[in-house]
Amino acid sequence: MTNSFHGISIGTERFGDDIYLTLKPTGKLTHEDYVVITPIIESALKAVTTPKIYAFLDATDFEGWEPRAIWDDFRLAFEHSTEFAKVAIYGGKNWHRLAATIGNWFVTGKVKYFDDKEDALNWLNERE
Repeated sequence: MTNSFHGISIGTERFGDDIYLTLKPTGKLTHEDYVVITPIIESALKAVTTPKIYAFLDATDFEGWEPRAIWDDFRLAFEHSTEFAKVAIYGGKNWHRLAATIGNWFVTGKVKYFDDKEDALNWLNERE
């Protein structure tokens, strides 16, 4: 049974020129969720001119998207694809790993999947 609670918790922090974005989607996301969150994310990313965003996506409670929300997610990722240095996806489902692979096609930075939260955060904080 699908959880009726759904949405995305968003956290942003700035360290010098770097922005750390934490996203935690819960349940099955809808188009209405993106109507609410897109302006929040775009506001946080507005001033970014070089790929300096480090994003942590905690997908442990994420169940997927309704059809229209898939398009909303793709559009948002595509419009901001050049602004991300690294995206760490932490989850526990096989399709989360696939989402990381697909994310690498659209994001100019690195996207990587992790089964362990600490490993994900450590990788995100490494600088090459």
